[in-house]
Amino acid sequence: MKYTPQEVMQFIQEEDVKFIRLAFCDVLGRPKNISIMPQELERAFKYGIALDASAIAGFGDEVHSDLFLHPDPATISVLPWRPEHGRVVRMFCAITYPDGTPFIHDTRNLLKKAIADASDAGYTFAFGSEMEFYLFKLDENGEPTTIPYDNATYMDVSPEDRCENVRREICLTLEQMGIQPESSHHEEGPGQNEVDFRYSDALAAADNAVTFCTVVKTIAARNGLWADFSPKPLPGKPGSGFHINMSVQGPGENRMQHMMAGILNRVGEMTLFLNPSEGSYQRLGSHKAPKYISWSYDNRSQLIRIPAASGEYRRCELRSPDCTANPYIAFALLIWAGLEGLQEKMPLPEACSVNLFTAAQHDLSHLQTLPLSLTTASRQADASAFLKRHLPESLVACFCKE
Repeated sequence: MKYTPQEVMQFIQEEDVKFIRLAFCDVLGRPKNISIMPQELERAFKYGIALDASAIAGFGDEVHSDLFLHPDPATISVLPWRPEHGRVVRMFCAITYPDGTPFIHDTRNLLKKAIADASDAGYTFAFGSEMEFYLFKLDENGEPTTIPYDNATYMDVSPEDRCENVRREICLTLEQMGIQPESSHHEEGPGQNEVDFRYSDALAAADNAVTFCTVVKTIAARNGLWADFSPKPLPGKPGSGFHINMSVQGPGENRMQHMMAGILNRVGEMTLFLNPSEGSYQRLGSHKAPKYISWSYDNRSQLIRIPAASGEYRRCELRSPDCTANPYIAFALLIWAGLEGLQEKMPLPEACSVNLFTAAQHDLSHLQTLPLSLTTASRQADASAFLKRHLPESLVACFCKE
């Protein structure tokens, strides 16, 4: 349900809300928040709440340190794990400079720009996320270990799957927050899990991805566990991905093919933002994580696959990103790349229908690879005219590692 500021303030009064979390992300996509009391909410809506930007990654320094948070009333959600009496709610925020102009490193606002650009061209993009994570035990001091919570494998059931009740609690909590998980199951790795989401608009999908990580870590902690979203936490075991499903509606024929062509054309330049950590490149190229820039139907060795679905469920799935990506930047870049493919009617390369993990080298020689190190990805991003058109140079610099 979409609330207005007046409706939110009425809800706060009637539902015994005592704390309001004003939520945002740093440039890396890590969740941040400030809590205010109900009596400060009217001021927050009217003027914003100040924050010290110098203490947040990619936000500024001591010379230019004041920014303001402006809550989005449409995103209000009760946090179900907080007390029933003296409730806590959360709203995502827009970030501005003191004069009210948008902060250039507000990545949620960057996604809004991408959505607006697509809308101006007559297109609407939808996203559905598949997010993987490990559950590890804590030591006697409550610190995380790398000991998996179980030794189950893909889609096992209880008692081998000891994570079942944790996933159940995660899904029910998300449902209470108005977020609809589509499915959940044990993944291939020991203690590894996956939760998939229904399609939604780009902004809601990114908000949900950020919320999901918070919910998973919170529920894991309540069960005496540690949730790890890093791309390769266990050497020799499957990495964890952030598979992004996309579809597009708008004018013209062969929309999905043109969208995919645009993404394939720019994916090397975008990889720094889809895989922004050192561990990201330990995952790529093994255990169903792609290495080559290719596509096919229903083939999990490919960078992009078209799953076996039809009608409203027809989509393409990008398999390279991992959960260290900032979903706002990732979705924005995918929209811009897909839009470029649509507007230029880019032809889709021929499908690659072989298993890229077992194919002979001579069958792979015609394929380009993704950047296979953080340094290589940084160099491609730094040289990209596509990124320079869409992202502030200072934002790209926050990610580049030389």
